[in-house]
Amino acid sequence: MSSHFSPTADRFVPDSRQAWLRLVVAVLIAAVGAVGMWSVVVVMPVVQAEFAATRGAVSLAATAIFFGFGLGGVIMGKITDRVGIIPAMAISIALLSASYVLAGLSTALWQFIAISFLMGLGASATFAPLMAEASHWFERYRGLAVTIVASGNYIAGTFWPPLVNWGTQAHGWRATHFAIAVVCGVLMTILLLVLRQIMGGAAAHDHSNAPAPRVDLNLSTNTLTVLLCIASIACCVAMSMPQVHIVSYCGDLGYGPARGAEMLSLMMAFGIVSRIGSGFIADRFGGMVTLMIGSVAQAVALFFYLFFTSLPSLYLISAMFGLFQGGIVPSYAIIVRETMPANEAATRVGIVIFASVIGMSFGGWVSGVIFDLTGSYAAAFANGFAWNLLNIVIVLMLLMRKRQQLVPA
Repeated sequence: MSSHFSPTADRFVPDSRQAWLRLVVAVLIAAVGAVGMWSVVVVMPVVQAEFAATRGAVSLAATAIFFGFGLGGVIMGKITDRVGIIPAMAISIALLSASYVLAGLSTALWQFIAISFLMGLGASATFAPLMAEASHWFERYRGLAVTIVASGNYIAGTFWPPLVNWGTQAHGWRATHFAIAVVCGVLMTILLLVLRQIMGGAAAHDHSNAPAPRVDLNLSTNTLTVLLCIASIACCVAMSMPQVHIVSYCGDLGYGPARGAEMLSLMMAFGIVSRIGSGFIADRFGGMVTLMIGSVAQAVALFFYLFFTSLPSLYLISAMFGLFQGGIVPSYAIIVRETMPANEAATRVGIVIFASVIGMSFGGWVSGVIFDLTGSYAAAFANGFAWNLLNIVIVLMLLMRKRQQLVPA
């Protein structure tokens, strides 16, 4: 048997064929499990009608999923650091399947909203902890590996919504939720058993052979985590403005919500391209440079939204926005691995990703408040641009510290 397939941790080789096999299975798990982030958007109208609720009330289900997803990233990250990704993912599968069964059985909107938090918690292990775990398997291609795993979320956003919509139209949203529970439970369990076989027993949670940090910023891990959290909140407040409000914005401009939905799909599609592309950039120049490029480019796209409102220009800017922002969030995971020890990477990545979720939630809400106060999205776009500048300042400061550290060497 080849050494690449040995179950012992000391014989595992980063960037090996075994590492790539692990990565393929990991992205498949992410693509299935990330349904928890997308299904609620599809069923919101029918759930709203059934419970005779307002749009604002039923939207709380999406907010609950975001917070469950963010908090779960920290909890599952801690479990991953302690006992490995396999037990963390097993808990995730159980939570995800149970939440879809319970959602299908809910008899009141408050129950559906509460269960949505559990749904986000279940989906959480497929993002931050899985990105951190994949970073241990690679050294030369670490950036590419992290962004490929992160793309699983966007892949799920591509194929799950049409399936959920078809199921809802044909069999109702409750039956669809039961079906998702079964499909996720079975497929993810099979994939997890395959991943466990590839990783081996003890190797599944032994990070002793993971590559060491290669960037020293002369900052404590806690200080750096706080700075990355502030930067993450700032960039995601900016990022949320087009993603949350582009459909409403197109409606206000007289183009109709369908055009806005198409622009949102365009962002997602180009976001996948952006995520993979940013991995190549990160492997060449590092996570901080990749983050700076993405942040500056996102600011440029937001700036364009302020001045161009014709239909063709909005399609073009939305495509640009997707192409520019897709690699931003995975860059934080890469920076954590470049600067912090492997045995706490999943926890730290989870904390920073939670901060990004807070930024997305706050940004989507505050943009709506600004619109209500001003009657226009112009000030909301300007607000997003200002938050984006804060992100650039923090990343620039970290880059300057990195340069200072490298000069004496």
